[in-house]
Amino acid sequence: MLVKICGINDEVAMRAAADAGADMIGFVFVPASPRAVTPAQAGALSALLAGGPQRVGLFVDAADDLIAAVLAAVKLDILQLHGEETPARCAMVGQTFGLPVMKALGIAHAEDFAVLADYAPVVDRFLLDAKAPPGAALPGGNAAPFDWTLTAGRAMARPWPRPWLLAGGLTPGNVAQAIRVSDAPGVDVSSGVERARGVKDPGLIAAFVAAAKTP
Repeated sequence: MLVKICGINDEVAMRAAADAGADMIGFVFVPASPRAVTPAQAGALSALLAGGPQRVGLFVDAADDLIAAVLAAVKLDILQLHGEETPARCAMVGQTFGLPVMKALGIAHAEDFAVLADYAPVVDRFLLDAKAPPGAALPGGNAAPFDWTLTAGRAMARPWPRPWLLAGGLTPGNVAQAIRVSDAPGVDVSSGVERARGVKDPGLIAAFVAAAKTP
């Protein structure tokens, strides 16, 4: 079970995620987010640990200049595109920067899976998040789940075209159930391991990773 802790923005959270055994940590490069970090901050946090979890950079409809500035300050393993990026844009980002691309897609109904076929040839992984409600300031991180049975049903009908992570409203208390119901091979959490908006809790991080990885 692959576990990603997103929205890492301080040393305590960085070390807690690594100590808990998270496979990926996410840096958010979206100024409107309460979890946002600058390229320099992400670089300093990443430098705290040699090795450890894969570093993921989260971008929303970012220009190449921003991605380049981030990569000049911190070595990333994966670029997560969490906005309205088209398949063509995803392909361009992957080709330009030579890194794997994870595309986040909002899910509310079974028909929302149709776009996977368009993105699968040009991305390396999907993150399936709850579709943001109308008027939401951010496309993700809204602490809301979608119907987990939708992914289980799709898996029985046809194979997934790319590896994927489940996101949206996950917490230490519900992640084990979410994995059982959804058949997800990996999970992503941000607000579900916070004691205040944008402030990660080491105890919640440890509990989440343990719950997700317990058979």
